[in-house]
Amino acid sequence: MAGNNRFTMTLPPLNGKNYERWQVHMKVFFRYQEVLDVVQDGFQTVGEDAIEAQRSLFRECKKRDCKALTMIHQCVDDSNFEKIADFKTSKEAWDNLRRCYARAEKVKNVKLQTLRREYELLHMKDEDTIVDYFTRLRSLTNYMKGCGESMKDQLIVEKVLRTLNSKFNHVVFAIEESKNLEDFKIEELQSSLEAHDKE
Repeated sequence: MAGNNRFTMTLPPLNGKNYERWQVHMKVFFRYQEVLDVVQDGFQTVGEDAIEAQRSLFRECKKRDCKALTMIHQCVDDSNFEKIADFKTSKEAWDNLRRCYARAEKVKNVKLQTLRREYELLHMKDEDTIVDYFTRLRSLTNYMKGCGESMKDQLIVEKVLRTLNSKFNHVVFAIEESKNLEDFKIEELQSSLEAHDKE
């Protein structure tokens, strides 16, 4: 193997959650395999009256395109393969995946904006118990994380302390005075508040 210039490359398959990262890897791989131009731009077919040089160029482009399409097929999971199985060229398959994930990303961003608004407006209702409030809060933050939002414990703890109803004011004051909110975990806050809620 010492004199061989080939190397094997293991690429993570496109799985529905990693499109941005996957397409960066694939473009580098295509460039290395000298097929990126065919994937991005496609290639021209030749007519019946084409000269031999044109036919030869077409055969070479077709071969490079098959190579690229094979790479795409090998680097997608089963559900993504179904999206591209019927396409005959690498450009068609590549463009279809790009369109699919552009729509998915747009939908995710719209959903995330709605969830952020909901999070901003979230507060403890008078009839809520601590368990009720934390259940709503955790459900919302988990959805946000699922859409790619980074949610640090400290920010969630601070949100809870700001949005509890007034019967917890003395507890909030005590926690803010005695605890380092940077290290205070949501679970600790919930336990502490549940103990006061039962009093």
